[in-house]
Amino acid sequence: MENHKEHNHKHHKHEESKKHENHSGHEGHDHVGHSDHNPGHGDMGHDHHKMMIEDFKKRFWISLVLTIPILTFSPMIQRFLGYDWLLPGNSYILFGLSTIVYFYGGWPFLKGLKDELKEGAPGMMTLISMAISVAYFYSSATVFGLEGEDFFWELATLIDIMLVGHWLEMKSVLGASKALQLLVSMMPSEAHRVKGDSIEEVKLEDLQKDDIILIKPGEKVPADGIIVEGESYLNESMLTGESKPVKKGLENKVIGGSLNGNGSLKVKVEHTGKDSYLNKVITLVQEAQKSKSKMQNLSDRAAKWLTYIALAIGFGTLATWLFLGFPFVYALERMVTVMVIACPHALGLAIPLVVAISTAVSAQNGLLIRNRTAFEESRKISTLLFDKTGTLTKGDFGVTRVESVDKQYSSDEVLRLASALEQSSEHPIAVGIVKKVKEGKTAIPQPENFNAITGKGVEAKVEGKNIKVVSPGYLRDEKITIPEDAYSDAAETLVFVLIDGSLAGYIALADEIRAESAEAIEVFKKNNIKVLMATGDNEKTAKAVSDKLGLDGYYSEVLPHQKVEIVKELQGKGEFVAMTGDGVNDAPALAQANVGIAVGSGTDVAAETADIILVNSNPQDIANLILFGKATYSKMIQNLIWATGYNVIAIPLAAGVLYSSGFVLGPAVGAVFMSLSTIIVAINAQLLKKKIGNR
Repeated sequence: MENHKEHNHKHHKHEESKKHENHSGHEGHDHVGHSDHNPGHGDMGHDHHKMMIEDFKKRFWISLVLTIPILTFSPMIQRFLGYDWLLPGNSYILFGLSTIVYFYGGWPFLKGLKDELKEGAPGMMTLISMAISVAYFYSSATVFGLEGEDFFWELATLIDIMLVGHWLEMKSVLGASKALQLLVSMMPSEAHRVKGDSIEEVKLEDLQKDDIILIKPGEKVPADGIIVEGESYLNESMLTGESKPVKKGLENKVIGGSLNGNGSLKVKVEHTGKDSYLNKVITLVQEAQKSKSKMQNLSDRAAKWLTYIALAIGFGTLATWLFLGFPFVYALERMVTVMVIACPHALGLAIPLVVAISTAVSAQNGLLIRNRTAFEESRKISTLLFDKTGTLTKGDFGVTRVESVDKQYSSDEVLRLASALEQSSEHPIAVGIVKKVKEGKTAIPQPENFNAITGKGVEAKVEGKNIKVVSPGYLRDEKITIPEDAYSDAAETLVFVLIDGSLAGYIALADEIRAESAEAIEVFKKNNIKVLMATGDNEKTAKAVSDKLGLDGYYSEVLPHQKVEIVKELQGKGEFVAMTGDGVNDAPALAQANVGIAVGSGTDVAAETADIILVNSNPQDIANLILFGKATYSKMIQNLIWATGYNVIAIPLAAGVLYSSGFVLGPAVGAVFMSLSTIIVAINAQLLKKKIGNR
């Protein structure tokens, strides 16, 4: 499971079809256009966005100050409020103030109109610009002799509301990419490089592979590497979602960006810069935020069509009221209101905001999304196929029981003597026995005359005694009776310990089932998802795990290439299949599945065939993923319904369909509603943060 990087991508043609359809990002809201991929050196896109927010804020306040005298000296407002206070040259004062508001406050929209028309894609900026331009030029004409009433006050309030709407909306967008900024800022800017007996401070980009660096207590780890000296607890929660600090010692890997605890560490650098884990995560998050899913393409198309419809209805409204014999100023006001209300702002923001938030929040919780469409479609999963080892189970053999059958030796003594023979072996059983002894802080004795009994076990002299650690087959060959209660119902592996030729006891080991597996499976069942397991283990082991966890079925003694067939067979029955595997031998099955989830990838995030990568191997993360996928999808739907439904109701009101009942929607009120709908969509998207399972 160690090295997913070498994984060959040639045979993943399926991946190509599932991969990001379009990396262009959302035109109007490219809030994650981070050009600088070097964490620790700020982010150009981020700064640009901040500057734009400041610009809108400044334009809003200046326009608002100018709006106060415009409202005060407007004849219509004076009639409405019942006072009479006209200055000499009143209309020219209004014209002068409104001109500043139009060109200064309206500049971002006029510039947006130019950009949209240049690209041949009229959108929300086109609508706003047309609405304010029609209002400004018509009102200006009334000052210089045209019959009719000006509506400078409506122009000014409209621009103010549009500016404040944009300002708040951009703040929401910035909030969405804050989680990504947090990832970017996690790397320190310098590292302590060890050179012989001295230590030098070097910039992060000057670090080379195989450099030895010193990480002091409480410092951030500057690069991925392997500990060569010291031990400490490291907090990796921002990278993996795992809240508990992890104990790390000699030969253990550390991830750049994690926080060192109270121990001092010397680390040999493995990955720096672009190859580092954190950088891969940042790149993945950026690509996923920019990539468009089917839902997003749908909202973009809807926004574009809404622009055309609004323009058609706008001019249609003007023509209709004129045809009905109403004054030009009245018909024009209706047209302006329609165009203001129809701005597909909320629609343009509905999906990109949800995308930005869900992707960044997922990354903080150890879920890395490579394929947005697969993530959104995780709500359709009907069958989940698990690879057993390392996902449902811990992937390492743990000692479950130690029994003594000879009163001379306690169970602890049996384990201690057995560990002497196993300490130099890499076999999973040997590793499990040694780990158990070390947990008890017991000293492991040294063996003499060590010898392997081919296929049956090992023997050696320990503290003057002849010790053998052997398989059940050895006992049968030697006609030694296996104790009746040795085998329990569980799928355990037994080794027997002989001391001076007689049976002293036995040790039972099992690949332990993760504590979180049962809870995760309950969540799947509540969501009507069938849970199946495919494993290379024998029938007995597979059945024991399946029964203990209450799975819907299992496949035992499965070879990696057969997992693809299982996925195809399930898909043939109409199931929407999610496959979880370790991304190496499971690559073909991950590619074949509707949603491929690579688990246990650890510090390597380049599991090429997977749609989603889980940093930890925790099955609860998969439950979180599916529930969060559902929450994300429903937020998108809610936002789309709100953004389009609002227009369906508001546009006819603006056009004046209820004129006969005496109800007419004015441009300023329309602008309030339009901005409000945008802000509601933004707030609704932000609520998504609460939906991911907090661990």
